Amino acid sequence: MSRTRNFSIIAHIDHGKSTLSDRIIEHCGGLTKREMKSQVLDTLELERERGITIKAQSVTLDYTNQDGTFTFNLIDTPGHVDFSYEVSRSLAACEGALLVVDGSQGVEAQTLANVYQAIDSNHEIIIVLNKADLPAADPDRIKQEIEDIIGLDTANAITVSAKTGEGIEEVLEAIVKFIPNPAQNSDTELKALLVDGWYDSYLGIVLLTRIFEGRLEVDKKIKMLSTNAKYQVDEVGIFTPKKVKTKYLEAGEVGFINASIKKLSDCKIGDTITYDNQEIAALTGFKDIKSFVFCSIFPIDQGEYNKLKDSLHKLQLNDASLEFEA
Repeated sequence: MSRTRNFSIIAHIDHGKSTLSDRIIEHCGGLTKREMKSQVLDTLELERERGITIKAQSVTLDYTNQDGTFTFNLIDTPGHVDFSYEVSRSLAACEGALLVVDGSQGVEAQTLANVYQAIDSNHEIIIVLNKADLPAADPDRIKQEIEDIIGLDTANAITVSAKTGEGIEEVLEAIVKFIPNPAQNSDTELKALLVDGWYDSYLGIVLLTRIFEGRLEVDKKIKMLSTNAKYQVDEVGIFTPKKVKTKYLEAGEVGFINASIKKLSDCKIGDTITYDNQEIAALTGFKDIKSFVFCSIFPIDQGEYNKLKDSLHKLQLNDASLEFEA
């Protein structure tokens, strides 16, 4: 675990966060140049169409420098303030964050909203000034803005161009140097955070989790603390961003769980996962979101009621800020 770094990338929308993620994946060899495409971690059709990130995604990468090989667990986050729920659960799974600020536009509203969440989580924050290749870029002015508005020291701020790849090596070195490694406590009882989940028509519900304590192994029986639902683990693994199965996930790692989960109500995003024979306290520090918009939805054909209900259940899993009562 001394060579593991868990971090998120936070930014205002369209400040280059997804492009920076692409360059990090490319530099660390997660995908070959032939396999690379823009917005690698944006998997939803709407994300790619509009150039925005909605769903939190994770990727495990290996970075090698003169001191050896380090494992990076990058959890991508949305930039738009409307998706603060996704940002909060991604930050809960990390020890640090890259704060990406457009070198020409500077600090904006969503920059503040997201960075304050990271500060509240006691994260080590690395400031990255992006789009250095633009003629309008003014790093010195933006640094002063960050110090005046946010109050962060910009002495170690890194100027990059995610588009051209300039400065990416410096960002990776800063991650190794400044972001702390996770605690090494694999020999204790299992305690894992349910970061995200999505419905797969073949596998059922796939869970994205961060292991805080203990070791999650295949064929063991797990339970969700808030619902007391119990399932046997069929497989675990990581995304590189390709799906790679492993024998176990241990403290400090971020990966997926397949347990043939069919019941959507058993999976509450932000819940704590442990083994069924263990009694532990739930993880703290996860911030839930409150609903602000209310509406009623009815099917035109009453025979479609159950289909609508099931669809809303699936939507709730992919966007846990949605709550509904049938």
